[in-house]
Amino acid sequence: MNTHKGTTPEPTDSPDVPADAHVETAGAFDIRTFIGTLVGLFGLILVAMGLFAFTPHEAAKTDGLNANLWAGIAMVVVAILFFVWAKLDPIRMIVRENEDGAEEPKDIAAL
Repeated sequence: MNTHKGTTPEPTDSPDVPADAHVETAGAFDIRTFIGTLVGLFGLILVAMGLFAFTPHEAAKTDGLNANLWAGIAMVVVAILFFVWAKLDPIRMIVRENEDGAEEPKDIAAL
């Protein structure tokens, strides 16, 4: 059976899994991975802006608070939490071979 890249087969000790199937995780295709990556990237950009582009003019806008730095740190922490969540509780899918005839083309124009 083909296993998709980024998925790991798991043992099928569960009574819910049929004998001709196995369990795989979503891996890199988990939506939490995409969200964590984007939030983390934007957070790193804000941290960099907070460290290197914080001028007295910017400080006057926020009463001396480096808003970019603190928002960036918060976003990086949230991104780390998304990655930890995806690692601790991965999405699992039951995968098995197609039934006979499932891959044959069908003419549905008459429907």
